[in-house]
Amino acid sequence: MCTVGSPWLSQVKMAAKVSTECVVLSNGVKMPILGLGTSHHGGFSQSAIVYALRDCGIRLIDTAKRYGCEEQLGAAIKQSGVPREQIFVTTKLWPLDYGYESTKTAFKESCKRLGVDYLDLYLIHWPDCPRGKGQDNRTIRAETWRALEDLYSKGLCRAIGVSNFLVPHLEQLIQDCTVVPHVNQVEYHPYQNPKDLMRFCQAHSIAVEGYCPLAKGSALKEPAITTIATKYQKTPAQILIRWSIQNGVVTIPKSTKEERIRENCQVLDFQLRENDMEYLNGLHADLHMSWNPAGIP
Repeated sequence: MCTVGSPWLSQVKMAAKVSTECVVLSNGVKMPILGLGTSHHGGFSQSAIVYALRDCGIRLIDTAKRYGCEEQLGAAIKQSGVPREQIFVTTKLWPLDYGYESTKTAFKESCKRLGVDYLDLYLIHWPDCPRGKGQDNRTIRAETWRALEDLYSKGLCRAIGVSNFLVPHLEQLIQDCTVVPHVNQVEYHPYQNPKDLMRFCQAHSIAVEGYCPLAKGSALKEPAITTIATKYQKTPAQILIRWSIQNGVVTIPKSTKEERIRENCQVLDFQLRENDMEYLNGLHADLHMSWNPAGIP
C-alpha cells in the first residue's frame, strides 16, 4: 500500500492535475494549459511521448507537417493506450500548402499520418506565403483560412488558429474571415513577452499558446530566475513554465528526456507571487530565439 509521501502517489497526483487544467476557447472547447511540443530539432522520441501521455498526464501534443514526425507521433499515441478523445492533438499547415484546395489536401494527409479522423486544433504555421502563388500574402492567408473554416464547420477540426501572427496579420484576417481564430501560437518567454499582441488577442477572445518557454535554455541562466527558483524550491525551468501559465498562456515545452518532461509537469502545485510575476514580466527585450515574423506584410 502506498503512503502519502510515496513518489508513486505524488506522480499520480501530478498526472491528474496536468490532465485536468484547461483554458476554455471562445467556442467552448477545453484546451489543456500544459502540453508537450515536438519538433525535428533535437530529434524525436516516441518513448518520451508515450511517457508524457501515460505517466505524466499530458493531454496536449503539438506538432506540424514541417517537423516530419506526424506519423511517429500517431504511433506513440496508439502505443500510450490513452483514448484518442482524451488527447488534444494539434498540427500545423506549412506555407507550401497554402491555398483553398491544397490546404484541404494537406489536412487529410496530416490526419492520415497521425492516424486520426479529426484534429483538435489546426494552425496556419506562418504568416508569410510562397512567392510562387502569384497573390499577395493577405489574399493567400484569407483563401487558406476559408479552407480551415470549412474544415471547422464540418467538424473535422474542433478549433482552428494561426501561429506566429502579429497584430497586423490578425487584424487583416479578422476583417476577411467569418470565424475569428481560436488560438494564436507564438514564441513566449520573459525575453519575448509581446504585451500589445497579448492585449489584442484578449480583446478578440483569441487564446495565446506559447512555444519556446525556456528561451532555448538561455533564460535558465538568468541570475534573477535562478534566485526566484531557489526561493520557491523549484527549478528555473519550472519557474519559467509557471510564469507562462500564470499569464494565461497555453504552454508547450519540448523535451525528449523523461526526467525533463516530469520536471516540466510539476508546475501546477504552486503560484508565483505578484512581485515575482511583475519582475519576470519586466524582462521583455523583444528577443526572438526562433522565427521572427516582424516585417512580413
